[in-house]
Amino acid sequence: MRHIDQATDSPLPVANHLKSFRLRKGLSQSELAARAGITRQAISAIESNQYLPATGVALQLSSVLGCRVEDLFSLVPAEEMIEGVLVGHLPVDGTQRTPTRVKVSMVGKRIVVRPVQDVGELFPYTISADGYLTSPSSGASVRVTLARDRHAIEQEIWVAGCDPAIFLAGEYLRRQKDSASVVGWTMGSRAALQALERREVHVAGIHLYDPATGESNLPFLRRWLKGSGYDVITFATWEEGLLVRPGNPKSIRTIADLADSPVTLINREEGSGARLLLDQGLRAAGIAPAMIRGYDHIARSHFDVARAVATHQADGGIGVRSAARQFGLDFIPLQTTRYDLVVPKPYVKSHPALNHLFDTLTTKAFRNEIDALGGYDTSETGKIHALRAA
Repeated sequence: MRHIDQATDSPLPVANHLKSFRLRKGLSQSELAARAGITRQAISAIESNQYLPATGVALQLSSVLGCRVEDLFSLVPAEEMIEGVLVGHLPVDGTQRTPTRVKVSMVGKRIVVRPVQDVGELFPYTISADGYLTSPSSGASVRVTLARDRHAIEQEIWVAGCDPAIFLAGEYLRRQKDSASVVGWTMGSRAALQALERREVHVAGIHLYDPATGESNLPFLRRWLKGSGYDVITFATWEEGLLVRPGNPKSIRTIADLADSPVTLINREEGSGARLLLDQGLRAAGIAPAMIRGYDHIARSHFDVARAVATHQADGGIGVRSAARQFGLDFIPLQTTRYDLVVPKPYVKSHPALNHLFDTLTTKAFRNEIDALGGYDTSETGKIHALRAA
């Protein structure tokens, strides 16, 4: 009988399943030892992780148990840590013991970390974390324990904006390139551009209509963005207007009707396209914001506006037709504008999945699905607009 003289202490973390396989076969330690030609003490030492068997012994054990060596013993991958810049807000937790689920992205040469909760009210339950913060941080730099490999993280595309249809684009992208994904961070147009300028996202989605020129987005981008190092790509054209309850019980037909005393508004944040449309309409009607009940009651997305109206928290608000349709509301159209995606040209060249995303937008299958949401026109989807004349 050979002793386990060749066994050594394991310098690497090893998953040891010898005991479970032995019990599955109905063998005692002594019976397994006898069949494998080693001592019972050796079996006990291996099962208690005191020793890692040498190759010959491991082969004998796997032969007796009718399995592979790697079924009995396998390396446990070490947890990979990564350091990045924290954006967004950490959830409030009195104990500070619950790990914080975060998304991690490579934006240019920066590693950006953001809590999953910032993606929106419902979506945190549908989006998996890239890693976890296990302790609070007092500064902008944080260390994350990764839950996914770096290659998958590098394929993520972060889009700031207010069109929830970007998640559909992500689903279609995964069908073509299964390692790529899209993460949409809900915010208004100006906030999205600011996030892009701070290098927190790869793409900003905006819808800002300029009544002076009758043009969408480009007049604002030419004022706000320096240089011409950006691509502006149309996601879709959509209808914006007033969202009101079914049957429109308050008879709201125009923005001026919001000044009627029994009408309560749900507004959007300053810098959003919906807020810009509202303020333009109020100025044209000679109505001061202070005359509007609920002007300071803010919702963070088109869906939040629709939900507030549907649950009788407000009588009306500015939003898009697709949100009204989703919540069974009436819709009074006010204008049609483009929802464009703004992306720095260096990202298009360096990011492994951005071009795949833009190719996805132009496919017939994706455009058909967006059209079916209601209130969208995809006839210009994928069109590139020159930020400045050559």
